[in-house]
Amino acid sequence: MLVDARRGLVVGAVLLTGAAAVATLVALPATRPAVQAVDDAVWRWAVAVENEPSTAVAVGLSWLGGVWVTWPLRVLGLALLAWRRHWLRLAAFALAVVTSEAFIGPLKAVYDRARPTDSLIETSGASFPSGHAIAAAVTAVGLVLVLSPPGPMRWRWEVRAALFAAVMALSRVYLRAHWLSDVVAGALLGAGLALGWPALLMAVRERRAVSRTGRAGPG
Repeated sequence: MLVDARRGLVVGAVLLTGAAAVATLVALPATRPAVQAVDDAVWRWAVAVENEPSTAVAVGLSWLGGVWVTWPLRVLGLALLAWRRHWLRLAAFALAVVTSEAFIGPLKAVYDRARPTDSLIETSGASFPSGHAIAAAVTAVGLVLVLSPPGPMRWRWEVRAALFAAVMALSRVYLRAHWLSDVVAGALLGAGLALGWPALLMAVRERRAVSRTGRAGPG
Protein backbone atom coordinates (compact mmCIF):
# COMPACT_ATOMS: atom_id res chain seq x y z
CA MET A 1 0.00 0.00 0.00
CA LEU A 2 2.67 2.47 1.06
CA VAL A 3 6.18 2.87 -0.20
CA ASP A 4 7.34 4.00 3.24
CA ALA A 5 5.26 2.82 6.20
CA ARG A 6 7.25 4.94 8.64
CA ARG A 7 6.55 8.11 6.68
CA GLY A 8 2.88 7.14 6.51
CA LEU A 9 2.82 6.76 10.29
CA VAL A 10 4.35 10.21 10.71
CA VAL A 11 1.91 11.90 8.33
CA GLY A 12 -1.05 10.05 9.85
CA ALA A 13 0.05 11.06 13.34
CA VAL A 14 0.38 14.70 12.25
CA LEU A 15 -3.15 14.67 10.83
CA LEU A 16 -4.62 13.05 13.94
CA THR A 17 -2.70 15.46 16.16
CA GLY A 18 -4.17 18.33 14.16
CA ALA A 19 -7.67 16.95 14.70
CA ALA A 20 -6.98 16.58 18.43
CA ALA A 21 -5.62 20.14 18.56
CA VAL A 22 -8.77 21.58 16.98
CA ALA A 23 -10.93 19.50 19.32
CA THR A 24 -8.97 20.79 22.30
CA LEU A 25 -9.29 24.41 21.18
CA VAL A 26 -13.03 23.98 20.81
CA ALA A 27 -13.34 22.30 24.21
CA LEU A 28 -11.23 24.58 26.42
CA PRO A 29 -13.03 27.62 27.89
CA ALA A 30 -9.87 29.70 27.43
CA THR A 31 -9.66 29.11 23.67
CA ARG A 32 -13.28 28.42 22.71
CA PRO A 33 -14.22 32.12 22.27
CA ALA A 34 -11.38 32.68 19.80
CA VAL A 35 -12.38 29.61 17.78
CA GLN A 36 -16.00 30.73 17.82
CA ALA A 37 -14.99 34.20 16.65
CA VAL A 38 -13.35 32.67 13.57
CA ASP A 39 -16.33 30.38 13.03
CA ASP A 40 -18.72 33.34 13.31
CA ALA A 41 -16.72 35.34 10.78
CA VAL A 42 -16.85 32.45 8.29
CA TRP A 43 -20.58 32.05 8.98
CA ARG A 44 -21.15 35.73 8.16
CA TRP A 45 -19.15 35.31 4.96
CA ALA A 46 -21.30 32.32 3.98
CA VAL A 47 -24.43 34.39 4.49
CA ALA A 48 -22.99 37.29 2.47
CA VAL A 49 -21.99 35.21 -0.58
CA GLU A 50 -25.11 33.02 -0.71
CA ASN A 51 -26.59 32.63 -4.19
CA GLU A 52 -28.70 30.04 -5.95
CA PRO A 53 -26.03 28.48 -8.25
CA SER A 54 -23.53 28.13 -5.40
CA THR A 55 -26.21 26.68 -3.14
CA ALA A 56 -27.14 24.07 -5.76
CA VAL A 57 -23.49 23.03 -6.12
CA ALA A 58 -23.02 22.92 -2.35
CA VAL A 59 -26.12 20.77 -1.88
CA GLY A 60 -24.79 18.35 -4.51
CA LEU A 61 -21.39 18.16 -2.83
CA SER A 62 -23.04 17.62 0.55
CA TRP A 63 -25.05 14.75 -0.92
CA LEU A 64 -21.86 13.18 -2.30
CA GLY A 65 -20.44 13.21 1.23
CA GLY A 66 -23.54 11.59 2.71
CA VAL A 67 -24.29 8.01 3.60
CA TRP A 68 -26.10 7.25 0.33
CA VAL A 69 -22.80 7.67 -1.53
CA THR A 70 -20.02 6.92 0.95
CA TRP A 71 -21.37 3.62 2.24
CA PRO A 72 -21.98 1.99 -1.19
CA LEU A 73 -18.46 3.08 -2.23
CA ARG A 74 -17.01 1.57 0.95
CA VAL A 75 -18.84 -1.73 0.46
CA LEU A 76 -17.77 -1.92 -3.19
CA GLY A 77 -14.17 -1.14 -2.24
CA LEU A 78 -14.12 -3.83 0.43
CA ALA A 79 -15.71 -6.35 -1.94
CA LEU A 80 -13.11 -5.58 -4.62
CA LEU A 81 -10.26 -6.00 -2.13
CA ALA A 82 -11.71 -9.32 -0.97
CA TRP A 83 -12.06 -10.52 -4.57
CA ARG A 84 -8.43 -9.59 -5.22
CA ARG A 85 -7.41 -11.27 -1.93
CA HIS A 86 -5.69 -8.11 -0.73
CA TRP A 87 -6.33 -8.95 2.91
CA LEU A 88 -4.00 -6.39 4.49
CA ARG A 89 -5.50 -3.58 2.43
CA LEU A 90 -8.99 -4.80 3.24
CA ALA A 91 -8.21 -4.87 6.97
CA ALA A 92 -6.66 -1.39 6.84
CA PHE A 93 -9.61 0.20 5.07
CA ALA A 94 -12.17 -1.65 7.21
CA LEU A 95 -10.43 -0.49 10.38
CA ALA A 96 -10.31 3.09 9.10
CA VAL A 97 -14.04 3.04 8.37
CA VAL A 98 -15.03 1.35 11.63
CA THR A 99 -12.92 3.58 13.86
CA SER A 100 -14.03 6.74 12.05
CA GLU A 101 -17.68 5.82 12.53
CA ALA A 102 -17.02 4.89 16.16
CA PHE A 103 -15.67 8.39 16.85
CA ILE A 104 -18.62 10.36 15.46
CA GLY A 105 -21.40 9.55 17.92
CA PRO A 106 -19.41 9.78 21.17
CA LEU A 107 -17.66 13.00 20.14
CA LYS A 108 -20.94 14.63 19.18
CA ALA A 109 -22.42 13.55 22.51
CA VAL A 110 -19.46 14.87 24.50
CA TYR A 111 -19.28 18.25 22.74
CA ASP A 112 -23.02 18.67 22.16
CA ARG A 113 -22.25 21.78 20.13
CA ALA A 114 -25.13 23.72 18.64
CA ARG A 115 -25.19 24.02 14.87
CA PRO A 116 -25.08 27.36 13.07
CA THR A 117 -28.38 29.17 12.64
CA ASP A 118 -30.22 29.60 9.34
CA SER A 119 -28.96 26.34 7.80
CA LEU A 120 -29.86 25.96 4.13
CA ILE A 121 -30.42 22.21 4.52
CA GLU A 122 -32.00 19.95 7.11
CA THR A 123 -29.63 18.87 9.87
CA SER A 124 -29.84 16.71 12.96
CA GLY A 125 -27.68 16.05 15.97
CA ALA A 126 -24.79 18.03 17.38
CA SER A 127 -22.40 20.00 15.21
CA PHE A 128 -18.91 18.90 16.31
CA PRO A 129 -17.29 17.12 14.60
CA SER A 130 -18.67 17.00 11.07
CA GLY A 131 -19.66 13.45 10.25
CA HIS A 132 -19.79 14.36 6.56
CA ALA A 133 -16.19 15.62 6.64
CA ILE A 134 -14.98 12.50 8.43
CA ALA A 135 -16.81 10.16 6.06
CA ALA A 136 -15.70 11.96 2.90
CA ALA A 137 -12.05 12.04 3.96
CA VAL A 138 -11.81 8.45 5.16
CA THR A 139 -13.66 7.16 2.09
CA ALA A 140 -11.96 9.20 -0.64
CA VAL A 141 -8.42 9.10 0.75
CA GLY A 142 -8.74 5.52 2.01
CA LEU A 143 -10.09 4.04 -1.23
CA VAL A 144 -7.39 5.64 -3.36
CA LEU A 145 -4.73 4.39 -0.97
CA VAL A 146 -5.86 0.76 -0.90
CA LEU A 147 -6.98 0.42 -4.53
CA SER A 148 -4.31 2.29 -6.48
CA PRO A 149 -0.76 0.95 -6.96
CA PRO A 150 2.08 3.15 -5.67
CA GLY A 151 3.41 5.68 -8.15
CA PRO A 152 2.70 9.07 -9.74
CA MET A 153 -0.84 8.10 -10.72
CA ARG A 154 -1.76 7.30 -7.11
CA TRP A 155 -0.28 10.59 -5.97
CA ARG A 156 -2.44 12.48 -8.47
CA TRP A 157 -5.54 10.61 -7.33
CA GLU A 158 -4.70 11.20 -3.68
CA VAL A 159 -4.48 14.94 -4.37
CA ARG A 160 -7.87 14.80 -6.08
CA ALA A 161 -9.33 12.80 -3.20
CA ALA A 162 -8.00 15.28 -0.64
CA LEU A 163 -9.31 18.22 -2.67
CA PHE A 164 -12.73 16.60 -2.96
CA ALA A 165 -12.86 15.96 0.79
CA ALA A 166 -11.85 19.57 1.49
CA VAL A 167 -14.35 21.10 -0.95
CA MET A 168 -17.13 18.82 0.28
CA ALA A 169 -16.36 19.84 3.87
CA LEU A 170 -16.44 23.53 2.93
CA SER A 171 -19.80 23.01 1.23
CA ARG A 172 -21.18 22.10 4.65
CA VAL A 173 -19.86 25.41 5.99
CA TYR A 174 -21.38 27.33 3.07
CA LEU A 175 -24.72 25.62 3.73
CA ARG A 176 -24.42 26.67 7.40
CA ALA A 177 -24.80 23.06 8.47
CA HIS A 178 -21.46 23.18 10.33
CA TRP A 179 -18.95 25.59 11.76
CA LEU A 180 -15.56 25.78 10.08
CA SER A 181 -13.84 24.13 13.05
CA ASP A 182 -16.29 21.20 12.83
CA VAL A 183 -15.24 20.32 9.29
CA VAL A 184 -11.51 21.00 9.83
CA ALA A 185 -11.43 18.57 12.75
CA GLY A 186 -13.51 16.02 10.84
CA ALA A 187 -11.41 16.13 7.68
CA LEU A 188 -8.16 15.81 9.64
CA LEU A 189 -9.54 12.89 11.65
CA GLY A 190 -10.84 11.04 8.60
CA ALA A 191 -7.65 11.53 6.58
CA GLY A 192 -5.48 10.59 9.55
CA LEU A 193 -7.31 7.31 10.07
CA ALA A 194 -7.34 6.54 6.34
CA LEU A 195 -3.56 6.90 6.20
CA GLY A 196 -2.66 5.78 9.71
CA TRP A 197 -4.20 2.32 9.65
CA PRO A 198 -2.45 1.14 6.45
CA ALA A 199 0.84 2.54 7.72
CA LEU A 200 0.43 0.83 11.08
CA LEU A 201 -0.48 -2.57 9.62
CA MET A 202 2.39 -2.37 7.15
CA ALA A 203 4.83 -1.44 9.90
CA VAL A 204 3.68 -4.41 11.97
CA ARG A 205 4.04 -6.75 9.00
CA GLU A 206 7.52 -5.44 8.22
CA ARG A 207 8.63 -5.85 11.83
CA ARG A 208 7.33 -9.42 11.91
CA ALA A 209 9.15 -10.17 8.65
CA VAL A 210 12.40 -8.86 10.08
CA SER A 211 11.85 -10.86 13.25
CA ARG A 212 11.24 -14.08 11.30
CA THR A 213 14.32 -13.45 9.16
CA GLY A 214 16.41 -12.98 12.30
CA ARG A 215 15.16 -16.21 13.83
CA ALA A 216 15.80 -18.10 10.60
CA GLY A 217 19.37 -16.85 10.36
CA PRO A 218 22.47 -18.76 11.55
CA GLY A 219 22.66 -19.25 15.28
